[in-house]
Order: sequence, then C-alpha cells, then structure tokens
Amino acid sequence: MSNYKIEAGTAQHLGNRPQQNDRAALYTAPRAPGYVMAVLADGMASGSTAPEQVLHTSKQLFDEYRAGDTVNLGRLQELLRSIALETHEVLAMNPLGAAGEPQSTLVLLVLTPQGQAVWASVGDSRLYRMAGTQCAERSGDAAYVEHLVNVDKLPLEAARKHRSARLLANVLGNRQKAPFVTLGVHQGLQPGDAFLLCSDGLWQYFTDTELATVVARATPRQASEMLINKAIERAKGQGDNCSMAIVKLVAPPKETPAYTVQKMGKAV
Repeated sequence: MSNYKIEAGTAQHLGNRPQQNDRAALYTAPRAPGYVMAVLADGMASGSTAPEQVLHTSKQLFDEYRAGDTVNLGRLQELLRSIALETHEVLAMNPLGAAGEPQSTLVLLVLTPQGQAVWASVGDSRLYRMAGTQCAERSGDAAYVEHLVNVDKLPLEAARKHRSARLLANVLGNRQKAPFVTLGVHQGLQPGDAFLLCSDGLWQYFTDTELATVVARATPRQASEMLINKAIERAKGQGDNCSMAIVKLVAPPKETPAYTVQKMGKAV
C-alpha cells in the first residue's frame, strides 16, 4: 500500500490563438485498481482532431488493461507505446482534409499502486518529474536526435533541426515518418514527488526550477492558475495554447482517534 495520496488536475488556456488545439485528461483503469493515467496532447496548427484521437485511444486501451498480482513495468511500457503507435496509424489513415494532416504531440504518464511511474512522449510537449522544489528529470529531444544520427545516419546539425523539417518532425500522424516514442520509468515514489505534463505553450516561458517550485508549493489547481497567468504575462500577447496536467503525491493526513478518554470515577 502506498504511503501517499494523489492530488491531480488539468488546466487549459486559449492563449492568443483562435482555437484550443490542446487536450489533457486524467483516467483510472476499471481492470487495474489503483492505476492512474495522465494524458496531454498538442494538435499544433492542425486542429483538435489529432489530440481528440489521442484521448480516445488512451482511454480505450487503458480501460482494457488488466493488472496482474505484481506490476509488470515492461507491459506498461508496451501499453504506452501501443497508444502512441495506434493513434499514429489511425491519424495516418485519415484522408487529407482542408486543414491538412491531423497531427499531435503526446505525453502519457501511468502511476501504479506500488509507487512506480512509467511515461512516454512524442514531440515537444514535456513531462517533468519533480522531487520537492527540484526538477529531477524531464523529457526532451536528446533520445530522438541520437536516433536520427545513429539509425537514420543524419549529420548531427541536421538532426538537431528536425522540428523545422517536415520529413523529420516527430509527431503522431506524420505520414512521412513513424513516431519515435521515448519511454521513462521511476520507482520508489514518495510524498513530495510530483509530475507536470505540459505543452510548449507553457514550458517555453519557465525554467525547470520555476516550474518545480510552483508545483511543490501549491495545490494542482492553484499551481495551474499561477502558471497560466504568468505564461500569459510573459507571452506579451503572443501566447500559444497553454495546457497541463499536474499529479502530486502528498502525505495522507494523520488519523485522529474517534474516541475520547474520560476519567474513571473512583469506586465507593
């Protein structure tokens, strides 16, 4: 049994864009009691079709996941990879519409009842793992750049510029290239640990330390309000869609005795 309770929430703001193309959600698994999933997807300029598909596929496959007597981290990693690849295949099969190819980034996080976390990411939306007010780890481009250099044999400088190259863009729904799924695992979760999943409309305006400090010192709702307000201020009228999911692990409140102690009367 875990020594913490989970506080979590999602938040979004339109920014200075005409429509909201991000999606964020939290799910529980009916066949895996105690498992929690957080999902974030950014549809960029291609609309909300792809992020909606991310949420649909995530919930469908998580609902079908059946936990065993012991946690199998390998199975969980394959679950997250399957969500990414199945979503990509569905999007790639869609006929081209007026808005072009529906595409999306992806960040997935699953927490187990045994204090373990497994996550996956595709694209430039990020996952942050915080320990107190410190950012202990975050997702990024390093693994994908290494893949482009070692597997696709691209020059390092060209690999680093993959976001500006349509052929190399690492997103779900890119018909020219299958997505590269980065996976992560952490065990031994404790009260004070936290996770932030967010789109680039949020993280580009903050340092890692700023994000960790705000998340550590406030509830998910309070933290999301502070971060969105500050992102809007720093964007100076040029802000993108701003979305996040925050999952915090907090110590459960101490139980107070439900009984009262009274003095015994002296026997006569």
